[in-house]
Amino acid sequence: MPPRFDFTIHATDGKARLGTIAMRRGEIRTPAFMPVGTAATVKAVKPADVRAAGADILLGNTYHLMLRPGAERVHRLGGLHRFMGWDRPILTDSGGYQVMSLSDLTTRDEQGVSFKSHLDGSRHMLSPERSMEIQRLLGSDIVMAFDELVPTTSTRDVQARAMERSMRWARRSRDAFDAGVEHASGAALFGIQQGALDAQLRGASAEALREIGFDGYAVGGLAVGEGQEAMFGVLDYAPGQLPEDRPRYLMGVGKPDDIVGAVERGIDMFDCVLPTRSGRTGQAFTRAGPINIRNARFAEEQGPLDPECPCPVCAQWSRAYLHHLVRAGEILGAMLMTEHNLWFYQTLMADLRAAIGEGRLKDFADGFRARYCRTSESG
Repeated sequence: MPPRFDFTIHATDGKARLGTIAMRRGEIRTPAFMPVGTAATVKAVKPADVRAAGADILLGNTYHLMLRPGAERVHRLGGLHRFMGWDRPILTDSGGYQVMSLSDLTTRDEQGVSFKSHLDGSRHMLSPERSMEIQRLLGSDIVMAFDELVPTTSTRDVQARAMERSMRWARRSRDAFDAGVEHASGAALFGIQQGALDAQLRGASAEALREIGFDGYAVGGLAVGEGQEAMFGVLDYAPGQLPEDRPRYLMGVGKPDDIVGAVERGIDMFDCVLPTRSGRTGQAFTRAGPINIRNARFAEEQGPLDPECPCPVCAQWSRAYLHHLVRAGEILGAMLMTEHNLWFYQTLMADLRAAIGEGRLKDFADGFRARYCRTSESG
């Protein structure tokens, strides 16, 4: 029988780790990037094409799915995997970030967060217990604990209170998870470290999470506008505060150079809307830096988006054709640009895994940054 959850570290290179997460629906190679399927779909791409790009796991969004089509409905229809046609692992976030960033008339207290739906104005309450219930109904493989996020610009007192409440909610999430049927169905539970940019607060958060005990641990509260330098400053110490034998997940990151730097600092898992959102707006990622395919300079360029890219888009279509599709507002343009970006991200993760396994991560990372982090567009 496949394991419920097992994490094996095969090799290390500095702080970076090469590993495998084994679960009932398949293995997840780490470092891993999870494409975001907010509303039971990775926008503009079929599940088979997401898998073909190299993704082992997707992310689903508790907040959006609870509002539409509803967790109970998804459960009646056979669960999220069957509903969207994806038979490999799915991680669902807790919904807390979206509740606090998208909703009007939000009220927070010790019980949870009361909010007004951005869709129809209906009122809802999301608590640790309800978040666990929704994620169970969806059939999530990796369930995230419910937490409270505050801006990194908040006062230290506000940050400390939010971190302490998040740790109380983490305990309630653990208790509600254990009281449900998740273990019987093979799901895992991840805790989320909070503490903004404060090493002491993050240390206290990590200690509380260790005491509760989780299958994996996320570094939360970053990629919210603090900038790469500040984020890397936290990642210089935060992963080391978490258990070494468990996966470390950096939530909501990010740009390709963010990912490379975070892998160097010991992060194993990532998610971000950037490759799909950028694809839909005409931005393509290449090894020589991102390009805006809408620019007039690409109107007659017959080469691929990235000459080194192995994706089906680069094998068949030119920059000129993609420029035409995007400028004309054709749906195919968004589809092809998104597919290319997903391949770029998954190829980057495969390259990182190979570099760690072969003990050459520093050379790879330095070479990647030298080409990618340019001020002008790729030619």
